[in-house]
Amino acid sequence: MNQEQEGPPLTRKIRVADIEENVDKTIVLTDAENATIKGLLELLELESLSFGYRLSSGSGGTVHLSGRLKADTIQTCVVTLEPIPTAIDMALDVEFWPAAMIEDLGKRAEDPSQSGVEDWPEPITAGVIDLGPIVYETLATALDPYPKKTGASFQWSQAEPEAEAPESGPFAALKQLKKT
Repeated sequence: MNQEQEGPPLTRKIRVADIEENVDKTIVLTDAENATIKGLLELLELESLSFGYRLSSGSGGTVHLSGRLKADTIQTCVVTLEPIPTAIDMALDVEFWPAAMIEDLGKRAEDPSQSGVEDWPEPITAGVIDLGPIVYETLATALDPYPKKTGASFQWSQAEPEAEAPESGPFAALKQLKKT
């Protein structure tokens, strides 16, 4: 990331009470959000990012998100500095839990055999979930941190040390006098 930012670069807040059960929805970026994310992730291009998702309520006030992130990006090769197109297509399953349940999980997390949770749940804050950070973080982690064009390699060559150059300066002259 190359810019400091106060809040998340993408927010899509949904009140838990307003969730439409098992209805397919899609998040598409605005031009401003696209430009911000492109800058933060140092992308040459961020094209056609979309996140299709479905929400469903679970027991104890939990919410389950299942979705798929798709995006076409262009990164810069770390060796040749040429553009590298990348297609991203990732499935997601995320759990949102009320803060009290996450606190209880935190207490059990001291003993890893007791947690029973593969991925840590996201919080439900004041009855609201935010899908924006999920989309951004998924995209950020799906990108290759060191993109390299196929066949590109970095060949390091150490220059041969130059032959000893004759010394010059006032001390070199004194050294020559001492040898004679």
